[in-house]
Amino acid sequence: MALDDEETLAASDRAAGMLADYLRRHPTPTARVELVDDDSPAPTTIEVPSQALRLFIEILDHLKDGIGVTVVPSNADLTTQQAADLVGVSRPYLIDKILEPVGPVPFRTVGRHRRIRFSDLQAYMRTATQERKRASDRVTEIGLSAGPDD
Repeated sequence: MALDDEETLAASDRAAGMLADYLRRHPTPTARVELVDDDSPAPTTIEVPSQALRLFIEILDHLKDGIGVTVVPSNADLTTQQAADLVGVSRPYLIDKILEPVGPVPFRTVGRHRRIRFSDLQAYMRTATQERKRASDRVTEIGLSAGPDD
């Protein structure tokens, strides 16, 4: 499926909006979804956890923006290159600054190769984002307290 196909973008946008609206109006643990097939006389109804629908809405939101999506289990092991790509740094920087013993992210070795648990990398990225936001807020606060004449 081409992510820039106008029909795909529009369908993703409509579906995300409808599902989000439904979940707002019906905050239940599960929802029934009907699958309609033109070749079948009756729709198939399935029960889906609301959490899965929220994840599906996130996927649709990315698709409508033309952004590809990859679903990775939180217990997946990543290579150093995959981890570096996710964080947005070079592989040498990841190894020298982010991975233990210097950095906060643990890893294990498989033969000679490092493997990083995706959930550990996610925790690092959340913490790093929070720290950047706090630093930005402090700079803004200092700028506001200094006033325009300083």
